[in-house]
Amino acid sequence: MQTAVVGQNGSLNYRLDLEGFPGNAWAVSYFAEIEDLAPDETRKFKLVVPGMPLFSKPTVDVEENAQGKYRLYQPGYTNVTLPFVFSFEFKKTNDSSKGPILNAMEIYKHVQITMGSQDANTMSSLASRYPQAGWAQEGGDPCLPVSWTWVQCSSEAAPRVLSITLSEKNITGSIPEELTKLSALVELRLDGNSFSGGIPDFSGCRNLQYIHLENNQLNGALPSSLGELPNLKELYIQNNRLSGHIPRALSKKSIIFNSSGNNLQGPSDSISHGTIIIIVCAVVGAILLLAVAIGCCLCTHKRKKKPSRETVVLAAPAKKLGSYFSEVATETAHRFALSEIEDATDKFERRIGSGGFGIVYYGKLADGREIAVKLLTNDSYQGIREFLNEVALLSRIHHRNLVTFLGYSQQDGKNILVYEFMHNGTLKEHLRGGPNDVKITSWVKRLEIAEDAAKGIEYLHTGCSPTIIHRDVKSSNILLDKNMRAKVADFGLSKPAVDGSHVSSIVRGTVGYLDPDFGVILLELISGHEPISSDNFGLNCRNIVAWARSHIESGNIDAIIDASLDTGYDLQSVWKIAEVGIMCVKPKGAQRPTISEVLKEIQDAIAIEVQREAPQVQQLMSKRSMGSVSINTDNSVDLEQNASFDEMLMRPGLR
Repeated sequence: MQTAVVGQNGSLNYRLDLEGFPGNAWAVSYFAEIEDLAPDETRKFKLVVPGMPLFSKPTVDVEENAQGKYRLYQPGYTNVTLPFVFSFEFKKTNDSSKGPILNAMEIYKHVQITMGSQDANTMSSLASRYPQAGWAQEGGDPCLPVSWTWVQCSSEAAPRVLSITLSEKNITGSIPEELTKLSALVELRLDGNSFSGGIPDFSGCRNLQYIHLENNQLNGALPSSLGELPNLKELYIQNNRLSGHIPRALSKKSIIFNSSGNNLQGPSDSISHGTIIIIVCAVVGAILLLAVAIGCCLCTHKRKKKPSRETVVLAAPAKKLGSYFSEVATETAHRFALSEIEDATDKFERRIGSGGFGIVYYGKLADGREIAVKLLTNDSYQGIREFLNEVALLSRIHHRNLVTFLGYSQQDGKNILVYEFMHNGTLKEHLRGGPNDVKITSWVKRLEIAEDAAKGIEYLHTGCSPTIIHRDVKSSNILLDKNMRAKVADFGLSKPAVDGSHVSSIVRGTVGYLDPDFGVILLELISGHEPISSDNFGLNCRNIVAWARSHIESGNIDAIIDASLDTGYDLQSVWKIAEVGIMCVKPKGAQRPTISEVLKEIQDAIAIEVQREAPQVQQLMSKRSMGSVSINTDNSVDLEQNASFDEMLMRPGLR
């Protein structure tokens, strides 16, 4: 009774940060009448959750439901899905004379009970092989409550081991068979030890992408099962004692493969010199001269292709990957001739932007397509690596909210990426405004742009294998097409993620943004301000995050709303985006929502705006049918039209 609060103005509004959500919850509210109501006074109200109309069905009449004053009425939900930012209000009905009352509320998340990680027994068996090694003495579950220092695990309720790093641990003996039983394993690093014997069969580890076994004492042949791993990206086995032929399936894979320092030969089905001699000797008569010429060509070609008996490198070493990636990219991406690019850009005449290690030019192909051409600078090795990274990634990524990659060119020392041209420039230009830019003043349009960008990033995080982390998300990398729909651009700082997480552990990007702070974009959309500005935020804040957080925590949302926005938006939707933005910029990755959760909140904010506009549209249509075009700005909703209790609602209880 001592915690009761009453809404004097007809409503009680709450915004809760539910740690560990979204998820399923047990939620219950406690109501008890504490005032003496006159016979003609009533206290009736409903729970209103934006975007969730089912919550508004039941009507609470505390004294009637609890059958008297000072008696407790506790309706709730036994299993309901709640977001991580839960905004709601208790609002009195039209026939109520008193505002809503709330005594207490409890929310508990349903947690899946697990006996530990699925790979616990296998990992314990692995560690027990090395009783004297310090790294093997961490004990307990390898993933829970925190992972062992040399292990990375998934974030599932029953986590799986995704990565093992035992580089330079002075380990001897054969490679443990336990490793082949980790079916979710993505990355294995055993380099720099003294492992001997053969490479085991990893065919059960179908998710393996990165294998590092270099600088050991392994011997024997390469198992053919390596060529059957569908997701393999890197295989490093250099400086061992391996011998025999490289499996044919492995030689045909487009991977980074370094096998130097072994006694390996090419695939066993390659044509030998003896075969060539037999073919040449069999040719007689009038075609003798032609046959000799063909034989010479074949021999020359064979001498160029056939690797030595000591070293076979199907992909160049790590510092010379240019030619390898060019060959891989050619298979999946269109390669433009440099002359074609020069003609399209009028020899790089019209510069339209810069970033991602290069300058961007406008161009128009012979078929009429408008293009954006990124010419990468060649003054740093980092820039070349980013070019190769972009080609390899973009050639396989296609989504309506990602700028379309059309192809590349690598000729005469020029590394060029070709994208579709986005006619309306960057989001940054339309938030700050400029001489030739039209500032976006519609809050709904800004929400739609946020939704588009989130969908593009969500595809990178969940639709790509491996997951792609865009490490330079900013308003200048969100481009707008003819219809003002947004697409995410510039993957120069993208990287594959080993653990499928949305969190990057390496700092990259642009000052004012710290990847993966999509929240900075959301705060920009609300305020229209740039991320760093002592003029806008003052000397005590200097950045948009600290400035916005101080106002949001004090409940002053109006202080961060762009003054140039058109009026008529619903503050509930602004609050929702502001709270999500602050959640996104929390210092620890585990505290941040995933991009899928962020997208859901953006869509809920859009639903609030749609719901706000619906009564106006209906009234406009009604007026038009009577020959009038005036709009009633009264957005009130008659809550009495809602139905009775939902089936999920628990029955009243007495205490």
